[in-house]
Amino acid sequence: MLQPPPAEPGAPEAEIDTPALILDLDAFEANLDRMAALLAPTGTKLRAHAKTHKSPVIARLQMARGAIGQCVQKVAEAEVLAWGGIPDILVSNEVVGARKLARLAALAGIAKVAVCADDAPQIDAIAAAAEAAGVRLPVLVEIDTGAGRCGVAPGPDAVALARRIAASKHLIFGGLQAYHGSAQHKRTPAERQALIAGAAEGARRTVEQLRQQGLDCPIVGGGGTGSFEFEAGSGVFTEIQAGSYAFMDADYARNLDAAGQPVSTFRHALFVLATVMSAPRPGVAVLDAGHKAVAVDSGLPVVWQRPELRYVSASDEHGKLEAGSETAAPKLGEKLRLVPGHCDPTVDRYDWYVGVRGGRVACLWPVAARGAMA
Repeated sequence: MLQPPPAEPGAPEAEIDTPALILDLDAFEANLDRMAALLAPTGTKLRAHAKTHKSPVIARLQMARGAIGQCVQKVAEAEVLAWGGIPDILVSNEVVGARKLARLAALAGIAKVAVCADDAPQIDAIAAAAEAAGVRLPVLVEIDTGAGRCGVAPGPDAVALARRIAASKHLIFGGLQAYHGSAQHKRTPAERQALIAGAAEGARRTVEQLRQQGLDCPIVGGGGTGSFEFEAGSGVFTEIQAGSYAFMDADYARNLDAAGQPVSTFRHALFVLATVMSAPRPGVAVLDAGHKAVAVDSGLPVVWQRPELRYVSASDEHGKLEAGSETAAPKLGEKLRLVPGHCDPTVDRYDWYVGVRGGRVACLWPVAARGAMA
């Protein structure tokens, strides 16, 4: 059930009901501009990942800055974006099941939609859905770049699937999906670069073998917030699928640069606003933001600009803070910003973004694809 927004435009941030998902618009817009500026000289295009933001509003802002489209992980996410007017969408994942594929094919009437596959039966099922809908669907072959998740081996196996796609009168060979998720949170740039070099080499070899078979490879897509600079500089990747860069989270902030310092390319823009609901003893405070308010799969949240405070444990409705001293503990009713450890599943807990600028609520945007798991 869609919940009422926790604030009204024009209200002071201090009056936002909590827990609330707030977006610092100045930092958010700076992140969008920064990514556009970094990719522009490389010639690599941004296909921003909407599994992070789940919002046609944010998708439009990214595309206004040069993104060529969006990628998603689920058909339901693609539907929300297409219904919201986004014209170019890649499901950067495998889709299995006649019902889901029928929904995907139906979207081709209002947007350009593509999907990934990593075996022959998937390709045949996609072709059947496209034929039933009277459309032609682009399909990308996903290759395993080293993460050991989905994807066929680079080289001959991938080429065989590409040929199968190209031979279907209901499909179009769209290129290669070559995302290396395991590289994103390797802490040193040397580790990240080494993994992406391997991914790029597998993709390069496959592109060359496709060329030898007379097949063009219009897209080689992949990359993320932790590694995009390496894919963009590889000369192989044509599209970058970064998503978290728009918000940043505490886990990405643990990645290091060449000097051994936390990477500062992008700013923290997404926060969970929480209220101290209990101050039961000196040096301890309890927030109204626990597991249901903030994802902890990538570590506990960080209290924004309050290094003397540590978020030390979460239960369903409570988040426990410990202070460095009794005098540093926040008071009952005090509101604090939390930087989530992982932005994507944190966003999925909320119905609304509360956009703030200059200490006041500037806008309310629905998290339109919240819960879009199918």
